[in-house]
Parts: sequence; structure tokens; C-alpha cells
Amino acid sequence: MRKFLFFLLLTITAGVTYAQGTAQDSAWIRENYFKLEQYIPMRDGVKLFTTLYIPKDTTEKHPILMTRTPYSCAPYGAEKWRNYYTSYLRYYLREGYIMVTQDVRGRWMSEGQFVDVRPFIKDKKAGDIKDSARNIDESTDTYDAIDWLVKNVPHNNGRVGVFGTSYPGFYSTMAAASAHPALKAVSPQAPVTDWFMGDDFHHNGAFFVMDAWAFYSSFGKPRPQPTTVGPTGFDYYTKDNYKWYLETGALKNILTLTGDSIAFWKDLYQHPNRDGWWQARNARVALHDIKPAMLVVGGLYDAEDCFGAWNVYKALKAQSPATNSHIVMGPWYHGQWASLDGTHLGNVQWGSNTSWWYENNIEIPFFNYYLKGKGADPNLAAATIFFTGANQWKTFDQWPPKQSQDQPMYLQPDGGLAWTAPTCKNSASEYISDPAHPVPYTQDVHFNRTREYMDDDQRFASRRTDVLTFQTPVLTEDLTLAGPVIADLKVSLSSTDADFVVKVIDVFPDDFSYTAPSALPVRGHDNPAGYPMGGYQMLVHAEIMRGRFRESFEKPVPFTPGKVETVKWAVPDIAHTFKKGHRLMIQIQSTWFPLADRNPQKFVDIYTADDSDFQKETIRVFHDAEHPSRIILPVLK
Repeated sequence: MRKFLFFLLLTITAGVTYAQGTAQDSAWIRENYFKLEQYIPMRDGVKLFTTLYIPKDTTEKHPILMTRTPYSCAPYGAEKWRNYYTSYLRYYLREGYIMVTQDVRGRWMSEGQFVDVRPFIKDKKAGDIKDSARNIDESTDTYDAIDWLVKNVPHNNGRVGVFGTSYPGFYSTMAAASAHPALKAVSPQAPVTDWFMGDDFHHNGAFFVMDAWAFYSSFGKPRPQPTTVGPTGFDYYTKDNYKWYLETGALKNILTLTGDSIAFWKDLYQHPNRDGWWQARNARVALHDIKPAMLVVGGLYDAEDCFGAWNVYKALKAQSPATNSHIVMGPWYHGQWASLDGTHLGNVQWGSNTSWWYENNIEIPFFNYYLKGKGADPNLAAATIFFTGANQWKTFDQWPPKQSQDQPMYLQPDGGLAWTAPTCKNSASEYISDPAHPVPYTQDVHFNRTREYMDDDQRFASRRTDVLTFQTPVLTEDLTLAGPVIADLKVSLSSTDADFVVKVIDVFPDDFSYTAPSALPVRGHDNPAGYPMGGYQMLVHAEIMRGRFRESFEKPVPFTPGKVETVKWAVPDIAHTFKKGHRLMIQIQSTWFPLADRNPQKFVDIYTADDSDFQKETIRVFHDAEHPSRIILPVLK
């Protein structure tokens, strides 16, 4: 449902032209390729199902481009072909690539036992290589697959690339750690990296229950034997997800819905803190002494794995500084860089087709050079980043840029924001956080989590009494942020635990409108011009922090009621220009529902808490001389 490499057919406005083009591409691919389905043996004897699309041309040798996935090599059967022609991937076939997709161990038609985000084994033991507990991980499976391919596929040129988005992005990271000499280029795209700190399942320890349950209630069902039939989803009694999660109640009630069948869901509940079990599932532990060229790709507005892209790149630079590593971050939802349309997200427009630009100027030249030796060295910048607001690409020789300087902006008693610290005494803003009436993450009534919430209008939240709003005066010059934003709040609680959400928001002028609106359809509207953009409060980025982890993610501690304490955490990296005439706004709240699970607002194990444990709480955020709450902004000079 959520994580696939292919996302978008052409929009209705260009349907006829593209239909003709895809028909030609489909016919050309079948005329120039053949399909092979093959079981590839691993070192412990387990065989992994693999599909190969191989050029018929034997006048030259061809590179191999592989994706390893838990989401299926479908369609299965020698006469059933993958629809490469509906995406930009058709250009790889035009370039003569051998295209390979492999079902990972224990999924779909592959043999073996599946393990979620299987831990990387840094020190593999000598001796019996068939001892999978000591020697088998996703890097060894990738090594064995590559080794078989270069030795057995005719007319390959001995050069292999690996890429994949989301969970396949995790397998791409593990491929980079395989150290096979034929592996020359790898592109982890929105890679699952750390499911406790920032991807999919948790953010700073707060459980992203809606994404987790929607995904794992089907994906997590056991598959004892190889199969071509996918799992069924969960049958909800309502299509209003806010209503369903609120009425279902405490997390323990959701656990009862799984029965005994979904093992990983039970594992989540058994590891509420970032213990050794979670630390072993941090993909960054594999990123030492990486040999292939690396192209990390992600979306600034990726609701699922924005954390993974930024942090895989940062880990590469810190742990493997000699590696030829690059990052590209565009204004994209999850996987939008691989789509046909990168012109907008929701109501906000980017001024160009950013996906097309990336595909043709970054990814295809990257693989062509390293796998085919075609073209000049792409000489990519260390960081190629699209800055929203300004709507332009910028390149840097490091990220965050050395031109960025951290500057604190302080909350003010009157709901203002200023570069100067407050001088008053005993000043705080307070709100009552009520788990029975949590702040919704979007104003929409819907079933599936939206991807557009990442830049949605926040005016609905500004109108709530349990959301604090602070904003600057109208900006007299552009303000560009490049890097992580640090929330540094001084707070007190009436109880012993709470969550905190900080949103960074761009407030548009009251008379703002797009002068040349796109004709593309947008969720809830005929086109972007159909939504009132004057005064739009664009979410630039937001992040939640589970307060109990403010000192340690391994050893949570309660708050002392009435005591002023510091809660400090990072909002994932921002690349945005607040234009002259706009305002910068900060919102603070304690629920973000049902995106994140509700905190009972007392220090109990949230995974085993009863419905009766949830309680209202008074939260105070201070902004005085003794307790100055601030937002540290990475200002690009």
C-alpha cells in the first residue's frame, strides 16, 4: 500500500500523448528484451527468487541495475512483464541495462525466513558459513546475488548498480556494505534507516501508529511458504481514521487486533525504549569503509523516510569520509522523484517539473557514468538541494552548508518571535492538552494518511486553544534556512509526561495567489488555484518529541510536576526561503493525531497503558529572561 518504486501514471491533461508513447515503449521493450525468472542460491543454501530483463543485443556488454525488495517481483510468469514503460525507468532499458528485481529472503517467492530490517552483522564469524545467525545478513545476500549475476548472466559488463526506494532503500544501504568488487554505484532513496528515531514507525520515540498499523496489519502477516499471493488488509469499520484510532483507544487495544500472528507488532510493544534490539536495527551501523559511489535521494516533504535520506548521507560523511557520496533532496513526497510530475505538492507549487529534472540531470547520468562509462564524469556536488519558497536548486560542497549559521529566535510573551531574548519575568503561555480531543494532523476527514499534510495549510490548528502560535512581523527581506532546526523549550507540566510538537510554518501574504496555476488535479480541489492561498500557513517541517526521552532514549525519566525543565530536539533538515512579505510562524502542541499515538500524559508504559490512564494536562511554555524558549534556525548567509 505504501512503499513501491512506481507511483504515478501521467495526469489526465497529457493522457492521450503519453498513451501513444507508452504503447511504443511497451512494444519496443518486448521486441528488444527477454524475461528470465531465476532462483539464485545464497551461501547457506537458501534460494532467492529473481526476475531479469535482459537485452537481446549481443553486440556489446551490458551493466546490471538491481533492486532488492520485500514488495514482490510481480508480475510472476515468463509471459507477464513489468510495466517499465509507464515510468522514467524505460530509459534504462533504452540504454541497454540488465534490469534485475529480487524478492528478499522470506518474502513472496523467495525461500528462507524474513526478518524486518535485518541487523547488519559487523563482525561475521569465520568457520561454518551456513550458520545464518552468525554470518547471514542483507549485505551477504546482496553479495551472493551480485556474484551469481556477474558470473552467469551472458553479455554483462561486470558492473552492477543497486537502487531502491523506502524499504528497498534499506536494502540498497545494505548492498553498499556488501563490498562486492563488481558493485560500482548505489542509490538508497528514502531509505528506511532507524525505525525508532525518525522513519515510519517512530519519531524521537513517539509511535507513528497510523502509518505503522496501516502498513503492518497486512505486510506483517506470516508467509510460511513461497507464494505469489499477497496478504489481505485489515477491515476497518469506518473510513474516518481520526474516529477509528480515537475509538479504538489505547495501544494495547490495537495489539489485540493482531491475534498471535504478527510477530513484529508484538516486538514493537516489547521494546518501548531505544534498547539494544532497536540499536541493532539502525542501518547506519553498516556505513563504514563503503566502496561504491553513493547517491542518496530523498524528499523534503517525505512523510515516511525523510529522516533516512538525510541521516544515511550524514553517516556516510562521518563514518566513511573517503567514499564518493552525494545527496539530492527535492520538494517531493515519498518517491515523487521517480514520478512523471514533480511540479507541486498539494496546494503549493514548485515552478518546474523537479522530478523530470532530477531523473535526467542526476540519476540517469550517475548510473550511466559509473556502470556504462558513458558521458563525462557527472562531478556531482556533495549536496544538490531544492529550496522551496525560492523554488530553485542549489549546490553545496557539504551539508549542512558551511554558509549556514545557527541563530536563535526567541518566543515572546505576546505571541511574537524575535532574534532578541525576552527580558520580562515570570512569563509563560499555557494550554490544556486533552487526549480525548487530540489535535488532528490535518483538517481533512479521510481514511489513508495523506502525503500532502507535509505542506498543508495550518490555519485549522491556529484556531485551536491547545495549539500555541508565535510569529514574526512581516519579513522585510528574504530569510533562508539550510539545515536542522533545533527546538529548545522551557516547559512545566501538571503531570509526569507529555509529547511536544514544533511546526515551522511559512505564512503567505494575505493577497498571495499563483499567477500561473497548474492545471493538474489536487486532492480536494479542481486545481491549486481553487484553494485560497492568501494567508496560507504552509507547513515547512514539523517534528514530535516524546518528553520522557528528553535526557536519554534508552532510559526515559518522568517530569516533576510544576518544575521548569528543558525539552530539546531537532526538526529534520529544512531547505526553505521565507520570502520578503511573508512571516515565519512556530506552532507548539502536544498531540498530532492520529499520525502519532497519544501520550497518556503520565509516566506509564504507553504500550500497556489502559484507556483509564489517559488524562488532561496543563502545559506551560516559558518565554521570560530566566527561562527563554527558543528555536535555533540554520540561517544561510
